[in-house]
Amino acid sequence: MDELIDLLRSARQSVFRLETLSSYTAAGEAELLRAFEEGLPLPPRDPDTDPWLRMVADSVRDGTSWSRVHVLDRPLSDYLRFELLGYQGNVAAGEDVRIAERATHPEALNSMTRDFWLLDEALAVIMEYDHEGRRLAMEPTRKVSGFVGQRDLAMRYSVPLLDYLPLVQDEIRRSW
Repeated sequence: MDELIDLLRSARQSVFRLETLSSYTAAGEAELLRAFEEGLPLPPRDPDTDPWLRMVADSVRDGTSWSRVHVLDRPLSDYLRFELLGYQGNVAAGEDVRIAERATHPEALNSMTRDFWLLDEALAVIMEYDHEGRRLAMEPTRKVSGFVGQRDLAMRYSVPLLDYLPLVQDEIRRSW
């Protein structure tokens, strides 16, 4: 993870993240996810409580734009319910978080199945995961044109998180 953080900190103009999985397995989230599934209140997640969000907020303050699109399917997995609520901390840090449902534009979104980061439109970092959402590897590449195109499509067919949450509030509440 340190290598990825170093790359992200090197971005000066823009950072974009495409997420395509319905579940990710990260050791740092296991306890929070379990608490969410049990209906327990989650601790605040903002730049003052989370080092990742502090990094994002500082970078935004210094002029780097951060955005992400999560291309997802419904019904929402337990993990996606958890993540959608957690993304509010990313928004508080200054990140433009957006959601695209594959079913709304399948011709454009069904082919988006690989996660990546795009930095300054000059470097893409392809993320590889196993079937349980555990990160296996990351592969940097300077061949970014295809990733720029995917970013543009994902952005075009997505809606801001805060516009999306009211559309799925009943589905999110069912998990409590």
